[in-house]
Amino acid sequence: MRVLFRALLCALPLLAVGCGDASGPNDPDLRKVAFAPALGVDIASMTRVGDGVYVKDLTVGTGADVNPNKVISVRYQGWLADGTRFDHNLDPRAPFQLVLSQGRVIAGWTQGIPGMKVGGKRLLVIPPSLGYGDRPNGPIPANSVLVFEVEVISQSS
Repeated sequence: MRVLFRALLCALPLLAVGCGDASGPNDPDLRKVAFAPALGVDIASMTRVGDGVYVKDLTVGTGADVNPNKVISVRYQGWLADGTRFDHNLDPRAPFQLVLSQGRVIAGWTQGIPGMKVGGKRLLVIPPSLGYGDRPNGPIPANSVLVFEVEVISQSS
């Protein structure tokens, strides 16, 4: 029993990595963040969803509603607020596949993608607590506000 308890205590910090916390007490006020003009971010014209993700549909899809329990294929680009692109998957032959309900992507995607339809493209602005929090991740510094453009290509039936 003691060994199991110790194992659980050691595993708890690992479960939180990349998940973000719901409150985000250290998050900046996204309405006051200076975004690179090329990103086209205007928080005032966006909708706040979930625990603080801002979304704006760039193209409303005409396909099925995204189901968080089904495999969706997406193309995306991700930037820091200063306009530095840190990741993308724009290859039409190999879109990124995920199931939102499995928790294998940052909480900002889990909260920002629902409500989309297949064929839709959406801009997401994600506070640090719903991205990578206070831990750097590759080219992403700790406590970074993230901006994503996500396009839902397909959904398994």
